[in-house]
Amino acid sequence: MAKKFSVLRDQMSPERRARAAARTAELLREMPLHELRQARQLSQEELAATLETSQSSISKLERRVDVYVSTLRRYIESMGGELDIIARFPDGSVRINQFESIGDGESERIRERIAAAGVSEADVDVAVAWARRKKP
Repeated sequence: MAKKFSVLRDQMSPERRARAAARTAELLREMPLHELRQARQLSQEELAATLETSQSSISKLERRVDVYVSTLRRYIESMGGELDIIARFPDGSVRINQFESIGDGESERIRERIAAAGVSEADVDVAVAWARRKKP
């Protein structure tokens, strides 16, 4: 018969509980997107509805290893978060602010027009990047 975790935890020494709590905190500081979404108790379908895209687009985004900053920002903001990009150096950290305006203005208008045509999120990202490069 399986035991409840609370029973097992109560049997642990204080030192072991402290180590477990520290490890839990460490794991919560770093996680892939799909685990972050699950930790926020959101399904791919719920997130897709918030982002006005399809569940399959969310699935593809969560599996990608190379994502546009604007796409990642929208994903994080749709869960109620805020994206910060931090560069860490031996002598200190610097918050990179050049991406703060990404997602505003013309790129968003392009994204909306393309997305309205039923194009996948990944293809929208490519089209927005292409449109940016085409500007004189």
